[in-house]
Amino acid sequence: MLDIELFRENSEVVMDSQKKRGMPTEHVEEVIRLDEEWREHLQKAEKLKHERNIVTEKINQLKKDGKSVAAEIKKTKELVDELKKADGSADIAKVMRDKVLMEIPNIVDKSVPVGDATKNKTVKVWGKIPQFNFPVKSHAEIGEKLDIIDTARAAKVAGARFYYLKGDLVRLNFAIISFALDYLKKKGFTLVQPPFMLRRDALEGAIPLAAFEEMIYKIQDEDLYLIGTAEHAINAYYKDEVITDKLPLRFAGISSCFRKEAGNNKDTKGIIRVHQFEKIEQFIFCTEDQEWGEFDLLLNNLESLFQALEIPYRLVLLSSEDMGRVPVKTIDLEGWFPSQDTYRELGSCSNVKSYQARRSNIKYVAGKDTKFVSTLNNTAIATQRAMACIIENFQQKDGSIKIPKVLWDYTGFKEIKPRK
Repeated sequence: MLDIELFRENSEVVMDSQKKRGMPTEHVEEVIRLDEEWREHLQKAEKLKHERNIVTEKINQLKKDGKSVAAEIKKTKELVDELKKADGSADIAKVMRDKVLMEIPNIVDKSVPVGDATKNKTVKVWGKIPQFNFPVKSHAEIGEKLDIIDTARAAKVAGARFYYLKGDLVRLNFAIISFALDYLKKKGFTLVQPPFMLRRDALEGAIPLAAFEEMIYKIQDEDLYLIGTAEHAINAYYKDEVITDKLPLRFAGISSCFRKEAGNNKDTKGIIRVHQFEKIEQFIFCTEDQEWGEFDLLLNNLESLFQALEIPYRLVLLSSEDMGRVPVKTIDLEGWFPSQDTYRELGSCSNVKSYQARRSNIKYVAGKDTKFVSTLNNTAIATQRAMACIIENFQQKDGSIKIPKVLWDYTGFKEIKPRK
């Protein structure tokens, strides 16, 4: 959520950001109108309180003088009724204002390209794209051939976009998780496994829920949602608290993630775009002056993980209309998929500034004052997508899959071979 003072003192900044995102400015105007209405009701309430105090003093004096106070008591009751109405109107205006305010996206950073996805900018390319002397197969084809992925039986019992992982692919999944957690622990990150469900107010502390609700699973008859990422659960960790520990605080969250992928017809085969997956998320609480240094740290960790996995990738700075509503800036890491002859997203690195902290009321001690923290997040590794990328880049002519050397000690094997 944005600071209301920004709307009062520098609304053109919010207007400009909305335009950059390709979104209408009506909601910004509505926040300004409702905020003015709220303040008018507050001023009226303060005036009525002042009048009531004057009448109360007059009543006390009249009583001392032995005079009638009937007229003043009647006036007091009238003022109390008016005050209740003014307070009620102020409360309604504030609730309406904050409801609209919660849905307005973060301010786009000046370094972000303006426009749609065609304006995305590649800022780095790493690794050598593999060359094959045999017909390249997709990870879905290879997985089914090796009997390590079964989406047909998963569809039978759970529906589309689910899967069974089998055999050595299960071990590879946990090997990637262990490798990434070990790496981040050595970097000083606190490992955390969060709740896989959150209440609505906790979830709304991380995202404008109205814009994301169709992507998230709701538990029927309960105030609980399945998380789509550990980011939201870690953000909620300090909800309504003042952090007294020294910042930055760095967390590495491991969780299963659940997403509807409603209306998305891409990647219906395999395990790239699925309803359930494992992901390790980097999440940082810090001060405003630490933000961009922590952003670089997250991005460096992300690159180091995929360099260790020997996955060719590129870094893409997302445009103003292509990035999410919560970040001010996002850089995606896209891995090479030989079967598609293109790069696909494997992880995102985002600076959110104080947007989530304001929504979640998370502050830190700054001298004699308290301030809202800044938060940053990064998909260190989503294992299903990472495995799909490894399968394709390390496929062999005989149908086997070589395992990246950095994972050998975690898997206990160097390749996944066809069954005899």
